[in-house]
Amino acid sequence: MTYEQVLIEPVLSEKANSMREEGKYVFKVDPRCDKTAIKEAVRRLFNVHPISCTVMRVGGKPKRQRYKEGLTPSWKKAIVRLQKGEKISIFEGV
Repeated sequence: MTYEQVLIEPVLSEKANSMREEGKYVFKVDPRCDKTAIKEAVRRLFNVHPISCTVMRVGGKPKRQRYKEGLTPSWKKAIVRLQKGEKISIFEGV
């Protein structure tokens, strides 16, 4: 699996934006990846030094379409903490 396949997309929410000020970045990641693969992908793709990585599975929410009930897909989320003073430029709008 390549580094581009590990990180699917950044999570852009109000809570993720406030965490960015603390040096923590949130990504939607491939469900088969572990913490070390995620840290290595962030290090190689953005040229930063991640300190830690927290991984969690987000369950699907109940949805209804007409008379059918179902769930949105489950996904895996990673919170990556960087060394003090480092930033990922694509989040900063540079």
